[in-house]
Amino acid sequence: MIRYLFIIIAIQLSIGCSINPATGQRDFVLMSEHEELALGRQHSQQVLKTYRVYDDAVLQQYVQSVGERVARVSHRQNLIYRFTLLDSTEVNAFALPGGYIYITRGLLAYLNSEAELAAVLGHELGHVTARHSVRQHSLSTATSVFGSLIVAASGVRGVDQLTNILGTGIVRGYGREHELEADGLGVEYLVKAGYPASAMRDVIATLKNQELFDKKLALEQGRQPRVYHGVFSTHPDNDTRLLQVLGQTGPIPKLSEQGAQDIKFLKKIEGLTFGDSEKDGIIRNNRFYHPELNFKVTFPAGWLISNKPESIAASAPNNAAFMQLTLQDLNKKITPREFLKTRLGLGNTISEGAFSAGKLLGYKAVVNGKTPYGQGKVRIAVLFDELRAFVFFAAAKHPKEFGEVDAQVLNSIKSVSALNRKDRVAAKELKVALTRINRSYKNMNTLSKNSPITHHAEDQLRLLNDLFPNGEPKLGDLIKIVR
Repeated sequence: MIRYLFIIIAIQLSIGCSINPATGQRDFVLMSEHEELALGRQHSQQVLKTYRVYDDAVLQQYVQSVGERVARVSHRQNLIYRFTLLDSTEVNAFALPGGYIYITRGLLAYLNSEAELAAVLGHELGHVTARHSVRQHSLSTATSVFGSLIVAASGVRGVDQLTNILGTGIVRGYGREHELEADGLGVEYLVKAGYPASAMRDVIATLKNQELFDKKLALEQGRQPRVYHGVFSTHPDNDTRLLQVLGQTGPIPKLSEQGAQDIKFLKKIEGLTFGDSEKDGIIRNNRFYHPELNFKVTFPAGWLISNKPESIAASAPNNAAFMQLTLQDLNKKITPREFLKTRLGLGNTISEGAFSAGKLLGYKAVVNGKTPYGQGKVRIAVLFDELRAFVFFAAAKHPKEFGEVDAQVLNSIKSVSALNRKDRVAAKELKVALTRINRSYKNMNTLSKNSPITHHAEDQLRLLNDLFPNGEPKLGDLIKIVR
């Protein structure tokens, strides 16, 4: 029976094959173009619920115009392509089926020419024109169906779990083959649009440097590093297959052979928000400010603060402790103690009691519960501020250190207060600025000492100017700084 199932699957696979509009090769797909476009429309709405569009109409139009220039020489010209700049600190770009392409301001800040912007958009265009998401979805669907058929025929339980894992693996990333294909198509589009092919390698080198920097941070913070376009284990200059793909349109000049700085591009991104935005809250050293919600909180010195859409988290060096703050609306006139008992479902406690932070009334407790480190003691506290509640959770990695950590956590909880005039000055978001290198310039280390960037300022300034890890600008260069 399994033999017959394989025959049926083989027939279905052959029916599902179609000509790839970008490569001309036969691909296995189970989705029509009509369905592909509908999927893109659906997911584009979800993207805009997760991210904000960056509030700069001129810059948005510029990104759209560069994308359209590349799209005009790409495959699948029957599609309408939308290029959107997102208000996110993430260093990222991605594409949805049907021509929805996104780049974050977090990535745009680290680009140094229009050609590099075109390379990013061209790479994402390659994913769309080669229908990578459709091919990925089709393979995932086939894997799921195949697994179900095997279970039905063999009666072996657990086989479906294996095939689901395979399907999930396909869904999680495009993989090296598709990324290389998108790079190759992106280079083709770059050259046809009048940009240098070397811009693609420069972009990948920029992303690789970001990966190396994040590995450095991850080691300090006791976490796993984050990667984008992380399919190249070596630096792009040493990746043989990548160089073969990028060199298909002719030899790529060395960095020393490339032209002068793209001053027009640099001036277009001057004033771009760098790092946190005032709409999401600002991190300065160990303090978090939120101008729109009018509050601040001071975390223990040396802790890493992470501003997420649903919470503010902080972790001690080497991930030795964890604290999280969320805000919840108050809909009922109850006491802070009642809030912990009813809204948070607090049951048996090791200790509990009322406290205050300035004019704010609160209630705190220690319970046994789940932590990021397993089962252990958890500090829970709530502070009331008129119509909202500040809810804190905290835990220590090692039980013996809970008391010491808890004292620091309680100090942070009691630091919650409204912003004063001085705070609102400190809570201004940073912007990308430009400065010309003159004879008074010493080195990037000296320049970084006057930077408002609070963590690894020298590394970040080098990354902004394609000088990572130890490059120096030339006399007369226009470089990006942060103010």
